[in-house]
Amino acid sequence: MAFKITDECISCGACEAECPVNCITAGDSKYEIDADACIDCGTCAGVCPVGAPVEG
Repeated sequence: MAFKITDECISCGACEAECPVNCITAGDSKYEIDADACIDCGTCAGVCPVGAPVEG
């Protein structure tokens, strides 16, 4: 199951820089994950300072 980014996101960009498949992009108010491209590796969750990426 792909990860998703919750409203806890502070738009720091840490997750985007670390995603191995480049499926994270800046949205209007938070970063977003392309569920079709996400490989469920959890790297984004590991680098997020606020725990915004969760399995979704």
